[in-house]
Amino acid sequence: MARISLYRGDITALEVDAIVNAANDRLRMGAGVAGAIKRAGGEEIEREAVAKGPVPVGEAVVTGAGKLKAKYVIHAVVMGRDRRTDAEKVRAATESSLKRAEELGIKNIAFPALGTGVGGLPYAEAAEVMIEAVREHLAGETCLEEVIFALYGEEAYQAFEQELARR
Repeated sequence: MARISLYRGDITALEVDAIVNAANDRLRMGAGVAGAIKRAGGEEIEREAVAKGPVPVGEAVVTGAGKLKAKYVIHAVVMGRDRRTDAEKVRAATESSLKRAEELGIKNIAFPALGTGVGGLPYAEAAEVMIEAVREHLAGETCLEEVIFALYGEEAYQAFEQELARR
């Protein structure tokens, strides 16, 4: 069975098949994880993403990864113009990202704590719905060998660590 692991640090530094971006429905990459991905990978990621938008909240689209070590960026749409999200939207965007990963036939993927920045979702809530969605996905047939939660801050890391230990 595929493994779930935690990584403390910058998601853009990971050498994985795909990293997930916490996106808005217009796929503009401004602050937080999106801004870090754009700075590290290049403007072409945002240009390619925006050309595929707008996208309904809960969906995910794939772009190239520019200068990143990853092959793809999967843009998980967790919020609309109101810049707010909730557990249901984060769960749907996580599931959509996993579907895109399967379509690409990738072996490893890294997720940030979706919806916890601009979207305002508490880390514990994001950890609960994201880990649950990933576990359910991995219980079925999958090409994934590893799902990494790349968590930048200590608070986020602890929330995901506690949720994994709880299960």
